[in-house]
Amino acid sequence: MKFNTVQEVITWKNFSLDNNIYDLSHLNAHQVEYLDHRDEDNPITYRFIVTYGLHCFTKDAEILSQEQSKLLMYYAPRECRPFHFERYELSKQLPSIIQSLGQKETLVCHAGYGKFAVVKIVDGQGNNINYFVPFAVFKESKKLRLHVQSAYPSNDIGRIKKVNFFAIAKNLLNNKKLPKP
Repeated sequence: MKFNTVQEVITWKNFSLDNNIYDLSHLNAHQVEYLDHRDEDNPITYRFIVTYGLHCFTKDAEILSQEQSKLLMYYAPRECRPFHFERYELSKQLPSIIQSLGQKETLVCHAGYGKFAVVKIVDGQGNNINYFVPFAVFKESKKLRLHVQSAYPSNDIGRIKKVNFFAIAKNLLNNKKLPKP
């Protein structure tokens, strides 16, 4: 599928440091289909173009020296920030997390400012962690869009107000207001 009308990064360039290459292709734009079976007689397929933001694998770090910050700097079209290794490793799970949004096991909640988030995952060591993944949904060029704005581990997620992903998708498709907390 062509994404030439999408207003975000379509193909992320890899990050290199000390002859190591950190592949970011898992964050390239892609399409995800969600099948809503809530009405067994009339299942609905929602097709979203998914993009990811720079904050999924970078982080401003106050403790970095100017030299370290310069070495870790990742330059994107709209901004630059230091590459963050923990966020990068966790970001490898983002495509499967986004793919799972329509599943009952996936917790989707309100994230404030009209955004939504996923908040629980299992990290690479098998530990359950709070992984805050705020995303926005909208229409762009008559297509459904989902943009993951950031992704980071968080000990303080606060009070969670769940929302059904298919309620979000249905309202978006039908030009209705998105669910509010």
